[in-house]
Amino acid sequence: MNVQRWMARREASWRQLETLLTQTETKGLRSLSGSQVRQMASLYRSVSADLARAKGNGVGQSVIKDLQRLTSRSYSQIYQGSRRQEWQALWEFCRYGFPAVVQQSWVYIAIATALFATGGLLGWWLAGQDPAFLTLVLGQEFVEEVKTSQELWTVSIMGVEPVASSGIMINNIGVSLKALLGGVTMFLPQVPMITPPGFFTVYLLVVNGVMIGCVGVLVAQANLAYDLWAFVFPHGALELPAIFMAGGAGLLLARGILLPGHYRRIDALKLYGLQAAQLLYGIIPMLVVAGLIEGFFSPQTWIPNELKYAVGTAIFIALVQYCRTQRPKS
Repeated sequence: MNVQRWMARREASWRQLETLLTQTETKGLRSLSGSQVRQMASLYRSVSADLARAKGNGVGQSVIKDLQRLTSRSYSQIYQGSRRQEWQALWEFCRYGFPAVVQQSWVYIAIATALFATGGLLGWWLAGQDPAFLTLVLGQEFVEEVKTSQELWTVSIMGVEPVASSGIMINNIGVSLKALLGGVTMFLPQVPMITPPGFFTVYLLVVNGVMIGCVGVLVAQANLAYDLWAFVFPHGALELPAIFMAGGAGLLLARGILLPGHYRRIDALKLYGLQAAQLLYGIIPMLVVAGLIEGFFSPQTWIPNELKYAVGTAIFIALVQYCRTQRPKS
């Protein structure tokens, strides 16, 4: 190989890569256009090949060191810069993206909340009117145990907080996924029948509401209402809104199938599916935090109920304020 001729032919590419690297190091990767980023990646590969050739053909040490420096700088910017961009994108989503998609989906979240509340009121009314309905929903053994012991079942968490907390997280994430996927499923797991998309989401929200309503009647009859809602408030301030958001995501998917509007059904499902997925990305961290609170804070009997109510209220207000966050106008 004619070393001098090869160097003269490749020198322009080396200097071009160095120019792009200098701009990236001083102004950041975002200062490059998409074509410049692709060009830098291509030049990095070619310079890496040049370095291997230089080492195998007795090129001077100064040239080899120059090429090593270029490849090292390129690797740092291309790969570490990509990771920085990923973390920045995650931070941007947490700071502005998730609140934006919650605001965009508020109608569906409100409908999911209304379905749950309707189930709760229905359960409260029916259980209050007919004790048989209360035992039908919650089980005879459970109802009798609560009324006899005059003690909340939540004390079972004490002493096994880590196990209980992880189990709570898994259960709540499972419920949220079912509420979301219920937007597209065509059957009920409990009933061998074909149903319209979204029916399982509605069913899940209403049934869980009915159960909460029945629990409310039970603890009221056992004079445990104040203690139970003190237990629920801290983690429920995150857990319940997360489930309502998951229900809203399920309704979004059902809307894409049933009411695609001027979109093709497949395009509507992609559009609303992306929106539902973005909701899910924010829901899971909420449920993880709620699980930690429910496992380690809510059941602690040494914490005054008044403090639990205050903490739950503060968390809910903070959540509402966070969901109202607006991206600053540039």
